Amino acid sequence: MGSATTILTASDRFPFDLVRPHLEKVEASIRDQVRAFDPAVEPYVSYVCNTSGKRIRPALSILTGGALGTLGEDQRQIGVVLELIHMATLVHDDIIDGAVTRRMVATANAKWGNGLSVLLGDALFSHALALATEFDDIAICRKVGKASREVCEGEIVQTQRRFDLSLTKQDYFRIIEMKTGALFAAATGISAALAGADEATEEKLYNYGLRLGTVYQIYDDCLDLVGTEETVGKTLRTDLEKGKLTLPILNLLESASESQRSKLNKRIIEQQPLDLTVLVGIAEYEGAIESAIDTACGMLDQCREDLSVLADNEYTAALHQITRFLESLLEKCRR
Repeated sequence: MGSATTILTASDRFPFDLVRPHLEKVEASIRDQVRAFDPAVEPYVSYVCNTSGKRIRPALSILTGGALGTLGEDQRQIGVVLELIHMATLVHDDIIDGAVTRRMVATANAKWGNGLSVLLGDALFSHALALATEFDDIAICRKVGKASREVCEGEIVQTQRRFDLSLTKQDYFRIIEMKTGALFAAATGISAALAGADEATEEKLYNYGLRLGTVYQIYDDCLDLVGTEETVGKTLRTDLEKGKLTLPILNLLESASESQRSKLNKRIIEQQPLDLTVLVGIAEYEGAIESAIDTACGMLDQCREDLSVLADNEYTAALHQITRFLESLLEKCRR
């Protein structure tokens, strides 16, 4: 981890206390969904659900509903649907990346192999989409389906473009908007629709989620370079090994000297792992990470502008807090 000394104050932490009672209901609902699977499949689903993170997407849907003055079962239920989709994507991501740990425990593919894990991810996807059909408004189901498709498309394009020197920053941003931003955007945008927000407000909140998810992925890409597995709790350097050209790497290719760029290009063309020791020896390496962090912080400013459509209340304040929380995490990546 970087040497930044940023300290998270209580106001800059993710606002779990505000949404905790609702997230407890989300957890109970997820457990109910686990029991809906065949008894032979249930233990696998339960394992994945119990090793997934902080329920950020359900928290976003709940906070959005609260900010708009309409917080109820619909916001919790869409959070459950999106969390199941998120868990499915994690199972598939770990297979593709060959990751063996996530949050300090073995990944599904490390425990049971790729074949079973692919099917497990498919089962979670299918169940989530079936659950989405329970909303009275079919438009909600369409929006869930669109977000699910975008996540899958983002993963396909990212896999297709590995070791691809023609990848531009515009390509990169489009990939991570689909791969990560789509579910964040669905959480805030669909929750706004369920709260009866007008089209302009829904669009603003959708954009907030899209940008927030994009920033989160930039943070994850920086963490893959500067973090340690002991503190992060998952397999790192997979981006380097698999030839994923993330924003820090694209910045480095842009700013490195001609000889250094040629050396990097050769490794990429020959699909050699982008070893970290090679990167840190390049003078512009730290600047490339700094630039990625600056880009992400600029997007967080835009997130805060998106929230200007909301009334002042504790839930709106919490949505602002999340941007500061992410900003603090990004600052810790500065070397």
